[in-house]
Amino acid sequence: MAKSSKSNWDFGELFSPQETRRILSVAELTAQVKRLLEQQIGQVWVTGEITNLRAQASGHIYFTLKDAASQLACVLFARESGIARDLLRDGAKVVLLGDVTVYEARGQHQMIVRAVELQGVGALQLAFEKLKQKLAAEGLFAQERKRTLPRFPQRIGIVTSPTGAAIRDVLHVIQRRHPGIEVILARSRVQGQGAAEEIAAAVRLLNEWSGAQAKAARLDLILVTRGGGSLEDLWAFNEEPVARALFESALPVVSAVGHEIDFTISDFVADLRAATPSAAAEIITEHFVASREFIAEAGQRLCQLARQRLESARDELGHCVHRLKLIHPRRRLDAHLQRFDDLHAALLREVKKRERTCRNDSQALNQRLLRVRPRQALARRAELLRELSRHLRELGRHRFVDFQARHSAATARLRLLGPENVLSRGYSITTDAVTGKVLRNAKQVSAGQRIRTRLAKGEVRSVAEE
Repeated sequence: MAKSSKSNWDFGELFSPQETRRILSVAELTAQVKRLLEQQIGQVWVTGEITNLRAQASGHIYFTLKDAASQLACVLFARESGIARDLLRDGAKVVLLGDVTVYEARGQHQMIVRAVELQGVGALQLAFEKLKQKLAAEGLFAQERKRTLPRFPQRIGIVTSPTGAAIRDVLHVIQRRHPGIEVILARSRVQGQGAAEEIAAAVRLLNEWSGAQAKAARLDLILVTRGGGSLEDLWAFNEEPVARALFESALPVVSAVGHEIDFTISDFVADLRAATPSAAAEIITEHFVASREFIAEAGQRLCQLARQRLESARDELGHCVHRLKLIHPRRRLDAHLQRFDDLHAALLREVKKRERTCRNDSQALNQRLLRVRPRQALARRAELLRELSRHLRELGRHRFVDFQARHSAATARLRLLGPENVLSRGYSITTDAVTGKVLRNAKQVSAGQRIRTRLAKGEVRSVAEE
């Protein structure tokens, strides 16, 4: 109720405290919602399909997790380690572990992702894939290291539980198909805590035992087997100690774990994978069964081969007889005589043919000789030769006279230009007495230099004073 007024202007409180409204800001409301979500819901597992995946340069990954009715914003921060980020892709159905909170800047609730698993696969399958990738990278699954099984094994080692169905199936098939195979059992647990270490120890034990035996008593191969079950039941065969033991085994290893649809790490490492324990026993005894059928048919096959061999020998003998007839000396001599007769007849034909050819050639040459009259042609050629000889002698005389005249003229010109002619006209030639160099300028002479002067008759040697 409102209080009574004390004056005309004192009206009291118009509204009671219960009726007063509390007005929150958007930030305050968002903070309260965030606090409630984190306190009431906190960390949960959520499943759905990834969409709108965005990987930022900072390393943070943003995406939306949706189902048929709703969607949830998610963020995986870069600081989160140990998360299989490669599982995050658009369209992937995953199971996420994360903290539900509110992104206050947009007032949007979201999940901060802490763990990622494929939907329906779980942590075991994820661990299986990780170990498979690791061992494949190390080469434990490489095909080139796979060894072939012995065709006729006499002694095999089996690693399995002695009370399981697998050992009964294997022994039943071996007893039915080849009871002579000796079986050495290395007992171990095939599921549960510590089973992987027991399986690995059993494989190593069989290798050590086989190596300590004489060569004839050693194992031919090792069979690692168990019956079917869930992924958890078969997990011992997916652990690294078992894979390492199978890889290091000196004996060929056959892995037969579970049913046809079950695949384990041991299947990939082993030299041969069998779909079931019974199938493994059939593979091991396969050549025994095949050889049994072969031996049953061997008698008939031997008779057939003997008949074929006899017919082949008879045909070969007939060919030999025929060849002996062909290479008999009398036959070869007859052939040579016939060849000699053919060559003699051919030689006579060639001689007669050559004689006819020579006769025809001689007649043709005589006819040509008569047509060309060689005596008259020879007389004409002789007359031409005499005329050419006379002309040649006349031309030689003219050339000789011409050469004499040219020689006399050249001699006269040379005489006029010669130094003797110049000296005879009163000139002289002065040279250095030592070097013989002609002196053409007074500047070339120094005081005391010995010089030589050539005259028309004789020479004068002197020393320059100035």
